[in-house]
Amino acid sequence: MRTAREWTRGHLATLGWTRTAPDLVDSVLLTVSELVTNAHVHAHSAAQLILVWDEECLHVTVHDTSPHLPEQRRPDEEAQGGRGMLLVDALADTWQAQRCPRGKDVIACFRPPPGASVG
Repeated sequence: MRTAREWTRGHLATLGWTRTAPDLVDSVLLTVSELVTNAHVHAHSAAQLILVWDEECLHVTVHDTSPHLPEQRRPDEEAQGGRGMLLVDALADTWQAQRCPRGKDVIACFRPPPGASVG
């Protein structure tokens, strides 16, 4: 997960967000960590991380080889886990999961706040 976060942080720096939108950077990095962890723990799969900036939204995509889509659960207060997708839902502007021929993609979208520099 550390490698994924560091790689992502480097790309966010090229957008200028580490300077102009540090809270957004924290949200993106936490989401990357959650999605990559889910791929390893729940899908028992390697994770492919893709970042796409389309001038409006940063799309964070994590692909794994499991066809099972993630679910938002309301875990027991005593549970050690089970809150990852609730966290992603709270941090990202939108998110979706879709099956593809060799597994699934989970995609979270992040829009920068007004005034955040891009590039």
